[in-house]
Amino acid sequence: MAASDGFAEFLRDQLEPLGRITVRRMFGKAGVFCDGLMLGIVSDDTLYFRVDAQNRDFFREAADAPPLNYAKGGRVIDLAFWRAPERLLDEPDELLAWARAALAAARRVASQRVRAAPKRRQGRRSG
Repeated sequence: MAASDGFAEFLRDQLEPLGRITVRRMFGKAGVFCDGLMLGIVSDDTLYFRVDAQNRDFFREAADAPPLNYAKGGRVIDLAFWRAPERLLDEPDELLAWARAALAAARRVASQRVRAAPKRRQGRRSG
Protein backbone atom coordinates (compact mmCIF):
# COMPACT_ATOMS: atom_id res chain seq x y z
CA MET A 1 0.00 0.00 0.00
CA ALA A 2 1.24 3.46 -0.81
CA ALA A 3 -0.75 6.14 0.96
CA SER A 4 -4.24 5.69 2.34
CA ASP A 5 -6.77 8.29 1.24
CA GLY A 6 -6.82 9.69 4.77
CA PHE A 7 -3.04 10.04 4.99
CA ALA A 8 -2.85 11.62 1.54
CA GLU A 9 -5.54 14.13 2.54
CA PHE A 10 -3.68 14.87 5.80
CA LEU A 11 -0.48 15.62 3.85
CA ARG A 12 -2.30 17.85 1.36
CA ASP A 13 -3.83 19.84 4.23
CA GLN A 14 -0.62 20.12 6.26
CA LEU A 15 1.66 20.99 3.35
CA GLU A 16 -0.74 23.35 1.56
CA PRO A 17 1.18 26.51 2.64
CA LEU A 18 4.05 25.36 0.37
CA GLY A 19 2.01 25.39 -2.84
CA ARG A 20 -0.20 23.00 -4.80
CA ILE A 21 0.26 19.60 -3.12
CA THR A 22 -0.60 16.42 -5.00
CA VAL A 23 -0.12 12.81 -3.98
CA ARG A 24 0.16 10.36 -6.89
CA ARG A 25 0.49 6.60 -6.84
CA MET A 26 3.64 5.30 -8.49
CA PHE A 27 5.52 1.99 -8.34
CA GLY A 28 3.52 0.72 -5.36
CA LYS A 29 4.22 3.91 -3.43
CA ALA A 30 2.95 7.48 -3.67
CA GLY A 31 4.92 10.56 -4.66
CA VAL A 32 4.28 13.79 -2.77
CA PHE A 33 4.56 16.73 -5.14
CA CYS A 34 4.53 20.48 -4.62
CA ASP A 35 3.88 22.44 -7.79
CA GLY A 36 5.08 19.44 -9.80
CA LEU A 37 8.31 18.77 -7.85
CA MET A 38 8.57 15.55 -5.84
CA LEU A 39 9.59 16.42 -2.29
CA GLY A 40 8.60 13.13 -0.70
CA ILE A 41 7.41 9.57 -1.06
CA VAL A 42 4.86 7.68 1.01
CA SER A 43 5.16 3.95 1.52
CA ASP A 44 2.71 2.16 3.83
CA ASP A 45 1.52 5.51 5.21
CA THR A 46 5.11 6.39 6.16
CA LEU A 47 6.47 9.68 4.85
CA TYR A 48 9.98 9.97 3.44
CA PHE A 49 11.50 13.35 2.53
CA ARG A 50 13.97 14.07 -0.27
CA VAL A 51 17.51 14.52 1.04
CA ASP A 52 20.63 15.80 -0.69
CA ALA A 53 24.10 16.94 0.32
CA GLN A 54 22.88 20.45 1.13
CA ASN A 55 20.06 19.50 3.51
CA ARG A 56 21.51 16.31 5.01
CA ASP A 57 22.46 18.07 8.28
CA PHE A 58 18.92 19.46 8.60
CA PHE A 59 17.60 15.88 8.43
CA ARG A 60 20.17 14.52 10.91
CA GLU A 61 17.40 13.17 13.18
CA ALA A 62 16.17 10.92 10.35
CA ALA A 63 19.61 9.48 9.57
CA ASP A 64 19.24 6.63 12.06
CA ALA A 65 16.32 5.06 10.19
CA PRO A 66 17.08 3.30 6.92
CA PRO A 67 16.34 5.37 3.81
CA LEU A 68 13.65 4.30 1.40
CA ASN A 69 15.13 1.50 -0.68
CA TYR A 70 14.38 -1.34 -3.07
CA ALA A 71 16.04 -4.59 -4.12
CA LYS A 72 17.47 -4.98 -7.61
CA GLY A 73 19.75 -7.70 -8.90
CA GLY A 74 20.36 -9.07 -5.43
CA ARG A 75 21.42 -5.65 -4.10
CA VAL A 76 19.61 -3.10 -1.99
CA ILE A 77 19.46 0.34 -3.60
CA ASP A 78 19.05 3.25 -1.17
CA LEU A 79 17.07 6.21 -2.45
CA ALA A 80 17.61 9.84 -1.47
CA PHE A 81 14.48 9.81 0.68
CA TRP A 82 14.74 9.59 4.47
CA ARG A 83 11.98 8.62 6.85
CA ALA A 84 10.34 11.52 8.60
CA PRO A 85 10.11 11.06 12.36
CA GLU A 86 6.54 10.21 13.37
CA ARG A 87 6.49 13.08 15.86
CA LEU A 88 6.35 15.50 12.91
CA LEU A 89 2.79 14.41 12.18
CA ASP A 90 1.79 16.07 15.47
CA GLU A 91 3.97 19.17 14.94
CA PRO A 92 2.62 21.05 11.89
CA ASP A 93 5.17 23.88 11.95
CA GLU A 94 8.11 21.50 12.12
CA LEU A 95 6.56 19.24 9.46
CA LEU A 96 6.42 22.29 7.19
CA ALA A 97 10.05 23.16 7.95
CA TRP A 98 11.14 19.64 6.96
CA ALA A 99 8.96 19.79 3.85
CA ARG A 100 10.51 23.16 2.86
CA ALA A 101 14.00 21.66 3.16
CA ALA A 102 12.92 18.66 1.05
CA LEU A 103 11.31 20.97 -1.53
CA ALA A 104 14.55 22.94 -1.80
CA ALA A 105 16.36 19.66 -2.54
CA ALA A 106 13.71 18.79 -5.15
CA ARG A 107 14.34 22.15 -6.82
CA ARG A 108 18.08 21.49 -6.89
CA VAL A 109 17.52 18.05 -8.42
CA ALA A 110 15.20 19.53 -11.06
CA SER A 111 17.75 22.25 -11.83
CA GLN A 112 20.52 19.68 -12.29
CA ARG A 113 18.34 17.65 -14.63
CA VAL A 114 17.66 20.68 -16.80
CA ARG A 115 21.38 21.48 -17.02
CA ALA A 116 22.28 17.85 -17.76
CA ALA A 117 19.64 17.36 -20.47
CA PRO A 118 21.17 17.08 -23.94
CA LYS A 119 20.52 20.05 -26.12
CA ARG A 120 18.67 19.42 -29.33
CA ARG A 121 20.32 20.22 -32.55
CA GLN A 122 18.25 22.25 -34.86
CA GLY A 123 18.63 21.04 -38.39
CA ARG A 124 19.18 23.60 -41.05
CA ARG A 125 16.79 23.60 -43.87
CA SER A 126 17.94 24.32 -47.30
CA GLY A 127 15.51 26.23 -49.27
